[in-house]
Amino acid sequence: MTNAPYSVIENKWITLKDGTRLAARIWMPDSADLTPVPAVLEFLPYRKRDGTSPRDESTYPVFASAGIAGVRVDIRGSGESDGVIDGEYTPLELDNACEIIAWIAEQAWCNGSVGMMGISWGGFNCLQVAALQPPALKAVISIASTVDRYNDDIHYKNGCHLAVQLSWAATMLAYQSRSPDPELVGGRWREMWMERLEKEPFFMEEWLDHQQRDDFWKHASICEDFDAVKIPSMVMAGWADGYRNTPIRAIEGMPDRAKALIGPWVHKYPHFAWPKPRADFHGEAIRWWDKWLRNADNAAETLPQMRAYILDAIKPAPRRDHDAGFWVTKKTWQSPEMVHYTVRDERLVIDDENSPVESHKNHDVFLKSPLDTGTAAGEYFTLKPDAEMAIDQRSDDAGSLCFDSAPLTDNLDLLGRAEITLNVACDADWANLCARLVDVHPDGTATRISFGVLNLAHRDPAGNYNNPQPMPQGEKTSVTVVLDACGYRLRPGHKLRVALSTAYWPMILPDPFNAGLTIDTASINLSLPLLGDHDPIDMPEPENPNPLPTYIEHHPATTRREVRHNLTQNKTEYCILEDTGAVEHPDTGLSTRQIRDETWAISLDDPLSMRGHAVWTCDMERDGWFTRTVCTATLSCTKTDWHVEARVIAVEQDKEVFEKNWNRTIPRDFM
Repeated sequence: MTNAPYSVIENKWITLKDGTRLAARIWMPDSADLTPVPAVLEFLPYRKRDGTSPRDESTYPVFASAGIAGVRVDIRGSGESDGVIDGEYTPLELDNACEIIAWIAEQAWCNGSVGMMGISWGGFNCLQVAALQPPALKAVISIASTVDRYNDDIHYKNGCHLAVQLSWAATMLAYQSRSPDPELVGGRWREMWMERLEKEPFFMEEWLDHQQRDDFWKHASICEDFDAVKIPSMVMAGWADGYRNTPIRAIEGMPDRAKALIGPWVHKYPHFAWPKPRADFHGEAIRWWDKWLRNADNAAETLPQMRAYILDAIKPAPRRDHDAGFWVTKKTWQSPEMVHYTVRDERLVIDDENSPVESHKNHDVFLKSPLDTGTAAGEYFTLKPDAEMAIDQRSDDAGSLCFDSAPLTDNLDLLGRAEITLNVACDADWANLCARLVDVHPDGTATRISFGVLNLAHRDPAGNYNNPQPMPQGEKTSVTVVLDACGYRLRPGHKLRVALSTAYWPMILPDPFNAGLTIDTASINLSLPLLGDHDPIDMPEPENPNPLPTYIEHHPATTRREVRHNLTQNKTEYCILEDTGAVEHPDTGLSTRQIRDETWAISLDDPLSMRGHAVWTCDMERDGWFTRTVCTATLSCTKTDWHVEARVIAVEQDKEVFEKNWNRTIPRDFM
């Protein structure tokens, strides 16, 4: 890796064919004046000027020093880019990305080869753009992403309605409400701001218009046609994040083109993510780009299909700075060998086909979990290694039907996706079912290994969830819950627990009936993916333990999560406060602050009492200039409808200059 000089172009306008100007920040190797260089694009709505600047400034200078240009572009309607955003991963967004790639490849400083990378939104759209096959795009690195927008994103999961859908709709409403920086766009900043405020959509409306896995969600879900992605794809994820399934699905769908890397991390880039150990993302990425963007002879194509960190009997804690474990590789990924467990005499035991027939007789148990079961689940996607991650599971286990194994006598090493098949009966059209794998430590501490959720109306055994059907009321039906991927070692003396519940709130929103389920415990079959043959590996960590730049702090950050039980009203509230603090970029003088104040509430005897309420306050300030937007979003329901409300208020200096409201009722559709 060289250490060549480079320069930073703070703002470069890229004009699209429709006349829209998108704003780019470019890290340019000085060598490009003489010898054209490859380039890497990251295309996001999260604001290069302030939102992603710390992580951009931790990575793109390293790329530029290695002779790779970094091009960080704001999606239309974001940051300093013209126009108004029109949704997530829309045809317009992806077409714009293809235009930008062509523009980069045509520049005199570029060698014609472009890579694309990103985490979350940028991880999604780099795979989606790859499926469109723009000629200059030669490779991608996708982190914390999905290949299935319906089943593995923040909207719906196997037919269950995720609470984070409201959280994210509120977040995007707030993010898109912020003004461009007058220092870059000049006097037209206010006109651009007013256009955004007037025209920005409230995404929740569109998402609720598509409660089934229809063409809206199939668009840009590359699992619909993995063969469309023809270029090398490095796919990364963290076990502590909600997007842990994608690396396995990518190498299964693109075995000759994809490589997987899974660590212990939350929803962050691997070189500064928690819990540790971290990975040398810069070294990984530069090797990848050198191979595919300038044909270096560095054997990147021989990387194992799977590299994964196996968590070793970890304990949940208020903060997890480091997770014990070990790195493994599998040169070629194959479907794991499965070990099968069943329930006999209320205990989880390895399935023995030779067990007496009488031990397999039906054993029905009625399960109706308290509606607040799930408050130990943490966030769907996590940004910090604190209570955003799953905590000790004993409180959720108390509201669940649990089956434990005997204490293990040997290590049980897992890598892959578990499945649970069982017979259930329901007296309503549908119900939600959550299944968790739990590591019960000798002292009783319970660590969540993995979980899966299923709306029983979406029990399609093919896993497509395209045609929901009511449950045959009162009749036993075989259903399969596929759990999220895991990499985990259970130690001798520990017990394996299966926990089943009909609620997992607030992560998934309750069905409208709360009828409960009759479960035939003798029918339960748990299939666990064994780690199997593997090679150990020493995974390099970053040389710099603190790669993010330090900005000027004017007000400290604050975070708080609380569960409140009102015993007299039989009501539970789950409360979140996230305050970034006020932070000033030392080079631009721009100070920003975002505050998220979110509460979910439910009465324990009424699923229709469910309510989510999120308030975001976003401040931007420079000497003599100040803007604030306050964005509110609320979700409530009846038995037949969802009701959404939202509001944006904008303040300039100390004067309110804009207000807009949304108020809509949308019929429930097997949700």
